[in-house]
Amino acid sequence: MIAMEDWVTIKTLKAKNPAMSLREISRLVQISPHTVKSALENKEPPSYQRASLTTGKLEPFKEVVFEMLNVKKFKGSRILEELRSKGYTSGKTVFYELLNSMRIEAKSHCTPYETAPGVQSQFDWSPYTVLIGGELTKVIAFSYINAFSRFQVYNGSLSENQGAVFEAMENSFAESKGVPQRVQTDNAKVFVTNASRSNFHWNERYLQFCGHYGVEPSRSLPGHPWSKGKVEKPFEYLENHFIAGNSFESFEDFINKLKAFQDKVNARLHATIKTTPAELVEKDREAFSALPSTRYVGIKEEIRKVTQDCLLSFNGSRYSVPWMFAGKYVWLRVSKGFFLEIYSQANVCVATHTLSMKKGAVIIEQLHYRVNPHAETSFDRLRVTFLESFPAYELFLEKLHAQKRLNPRRHLFQILEIAKMYLPSDFCKALDLSLEYNVFTAAFIKGVLEKNCKHTTEVSRVNLDQQLPSSDVSCNLADYQLSLDVLDQQSQ
Repeated sequence: MIAMEDWVTIKTLKAKNPAMSLREISRLVQISPHTVKSALENKEPPSYQRASLTTGKLEPFKEVVFEMLNVKKFKGSRILEELRSKGYTSGKTVFYELLNSMRIEAKSHCTPYETAPGVQSQFDWSPYTVLIGGELTKVIAFSYINAFSRFQVYNGSLSENQGAVFEAMENSFAESKGVPQRVQTDNAKVFVTNASRSNFHWNERYLQFCGHYGVEPSRSLPGHPWSKGKVEKPFEYLENHFIAGNSFESFEDFINKLKAFQDKVNARLHATIKTTPAELVEKDREAFSALPSTRYVGIKEEIRKVTQDCLLSFNGSRYSVPWMFAGKYVWLRVSKGFFLEIYSQANVCVATHTLSMKKGAVIIEQLHYRVNPHAETSFDRLRVTFLESFPAYELFLEKLHAQKRLNPRRHLFQILEIAKMYLPSDFCKALDLSLEYNVFTAAFIKGVLEKNCKHTTEVSRVNLDQQLPSSDVSCNLADYQLSLDVLDQQSQ
């Protein structure tokens, strides 16, 4: 191959002396006339092409390398470790040359942009198939990243419907300890009903969700994935350092290990920000809007009527509910695609079950049927428990004991069970009415609470992630009235 200096010299001589022959140029440069002719005919300068270094030592591993690179999506460093364990002894240069020749995925290059603290977060999710309890299971990994600090929040679920997406976003806000100005998403149907520029429409429920949290919705235009590249890239790291080659004893084990991996990611030094996301997120939090006092409760839920044997039906199986809700209507929420949460009409979580994977199962919690206290639990012991929570109502206990002399223990036990379902402030109001009307039965307390505390009470969410602050929640039960009327007609 002709050297770059000779090629330049030949081109210069010919340009300054068009009449100069090939032999004259050849004599001056001391290169054969054929080489001179070739140099003059080639408009492009000569480029160095390194000879392939691939040797026969990699031949036995080619299929394995191709699978780990393009199917399992392993990083080059991990593939090299695997080959070393299988007996590969040659150098890195040969290995990476083979790796580049086998890479089939195209890479797009874009210029990243930075945002100020608290301005933007990005949200996305990806499905994976992992071994859980020895069986291949499809799980959904949600990724939320604060753009300034790169602080990441991972959430896992067995479902990717709108309820699961909203739940993952809520938990991400909670773990980030604040709400950014806007959240960047893609054009999934849970966010967008029409993605075209000419007739674009946000999903109404997503707009309600954003309004509840005071966050501005923002989307990446179709075909512009780089606009949320900060959340796209972490999936590659998640796949290679957490999903690949891992197995889990249970779904709860998957969630717990995912959160441990999240802590590890946020504690490592980030090459772009030159510090750890766990440290820099404090600046994000200073700029975040405060979390609302309640979770978003506008997601469409299912309503069920509890049978007299304290069971309700869901997806072909039956689940128990505390005895006090027998014959009552409750509404259901599926959390993470794995837990069934049962709420009273007062929006209180009264029971949580792991969803059955089989049809026809009957899932029973024995405590839901415990109407009477254990024989060894005396009135005096129940009295101590009551006064620990409501010390100002010793008069209530005295009058209860005097009015229900035959079996005061049974009434006090039932009253304590009812107290678990309501805010202490609401329960105390019911006790005040009981003293005012001189009626000391569990039925009276229950009736007062059901009548007066339907619209304002505590939402108790059971999940494996950090929870939002729990407080009063306003929920208009008129949204469910039509469904209740239909169910009433069917029951008649």
